[in-house]
Amino acid sequence: MNKPYITIVSEVTIDGKLTLYRGASSKELMSLMTPEVYKYLHTIRAQVDGIMVGCETVRTDDPSLTVRYVEGKNPIRIIPCSTANVPLNANIFSKDAPTIIVITKRAPQERVEKIKKLGAEIIVAGEYLVDFDILLPILYEKGIKKLMVEGGASINWELVKKRYVDEIRIIHLPVIIGGENVPTFVGGEGFKALKKILHLEIKNHFVIDKFLISEWKVIK
Repeated sequence: MNKPYITIVSEVTIDGKLTLYRGASSKELMSLMTPEVYKYLHTIRAQVDGIMVGCETVRTDDPSLTVRYVEGKNPIRIIPCSTANVPLNANIFSKDAPTIIVITKRAPQERVEKIKKLGAEIIVAGEYLVDFDILLPILYEKGIKKLMVEGGASINWELVKKRYVDEIRIIHLPVIIGGENVPTFVGGEGFKALKKILHLEIKNHFVIDKFLISEWKVIK
């Protein structure tokens, strides 16, 4: 399959959490990050062709997904959303960068038309859930050769499960949240067998303002 080179980038607590509690915005935890750490994150954004987050991330965090802390071009924003149920007043519909909403055939046409009127492109990929086997080659053909994924846990799992991830970069937040039902870096049902798990090797690690950054390459 021709697909983009995929790098998952995430801010994660020491115990692997993405938010303070289920339904909370990750921006609360990201407020702990310093401008220099944000520069690291936005430098990656400036180096890729596309940036992807899930529909739930748009609903809870309302991210802009643009390059602001460094000089660089904004990547194309890609939002998988099976039923097109993305808030129509979300920041991802700003004119700062192109936006693609990825839907399935079950998305209501009325909703799709409203999204089109906002200037976003629609890609249909799948019947019931967004099918990355269909989506990734389409993105590649559109010139998205490097794709950054900023979560959340469900998107991360879909890409990890299918071995589509090439790199993972983690900004380690030096805090512990706890909680059994708090979203973790990778969600989903999990591999449940040692022979199925995804293996990685450390590529680089360094510290920015007391925040550990680790960069991992997936072993294919």
